[in-house]
Amino acid sequence: MTSVDPYMIDPALLASHWAGDRMPLAFVEVDQLADDFGELHLPPFPIIGVGDPLHPRSRHFDTIVEAPATAERIVEQATCHPYAAAASVQLLRCTEGMDARAALTLESITYAMLQGSVEHTDWIVAQPRTDPAPPGRIVLNRDDTCLRIVIDRPGARNAVDRALRDALFEAFTIAALDPDIARVELRSVGLAFSVGADLAEFGTTRDPATAHAIRAVTLPAHPLSRCGPIVDMHVQGACIGSALEMAAFAGRITAAPSAWFQLPELAMGILPGAGGCVSIPRRIGRQRTALMILSGKRIDAATALRWGLVDAIVDAPAVDPGGLHSD
Repeated sequence: MTSVDPYMIDPALLASHWAGDRMPLAFVEVDQLADDFGELHLPPFPIIGVGDPLHPRSRHFDTIVEAPATAERIVEQATCHPYAAAASVQLLRCTEGMDARAALTLESITYAMLQGSVEHTDWIVAQPRTDPAPPGRIVLNRDDTCLRIVIDRPGARNAVDRALRDALFEAFTIAALDPDIARVELRSVGLAFSVGADLAEFGTTRDPATAHAIRAVTLPAHPLSRCGPIVDMHVQGACIGSALEMAAFAGRITAAPSAWFQLPELAMGILPGAGGCVSIPRRIGRQRTALMILSGKRIDAATALRWGLVDAIVDAPAVDPGGLHSD
């Protein structure tokens, strides 16, 4: 028996409202579904399809197993963090096709709920104490109708701390409000585009309602979702968590051959809360977004291009930190 076998269910159980016991997840053999199978009633936990992704009913599952993810990896993740896994797929179901502003609000509320969960609290308690790195900064330059933004915190692999988050919020707000800005270029210094949110700041705001209120007025995704079509981002090396969530709003994303992408939040007892449950599905669809969340697996630049997460692979030169200066 494999680790997946206990979670395989008869698809007939999805023909009506779930009446069985709560499960951390369940798998269904796609080929067992007849073409004329009625409406699928998904229970409040992940339902994973195994088999042909082109089957007429495949699109109704939360995700379909495909490389680099494995069913065994998804089982491991979801059984360790069942509440975060359930909340993630329920959120993605609800926000599919939803207006971005409303979807961002729902994402933040769901994220806040998980911030107060035992799963996330246990993760915070287990984290070693580390000395904070120097605060992040961005370098802004305006060239006629083009606004250039460079993330400059290479010593922390461009982790997004509070200072960097606020600076990005301000820069994207300028881009969203100024009708003369026709193009925004975002780059970063160093070997990594960004490893996402600064882990040293997790747990500093423990009240979920307060955390939601802060995100409502400081989350860069709010202005970025409005100016996204004119944004051009280039990603090199690691693009993790909130960095990927922001990048996915861009109208055009290029990736270096070395680039790789990951959503590691489930292992922290949370879900992508920097806009990724809104931006990433609009690029690769709800199912592959769920696959990245539930598996936590990295995808390389070639896979990202095939999925539509990036638009091209470009071996562009790194940003020269010695030449950075603000206008």
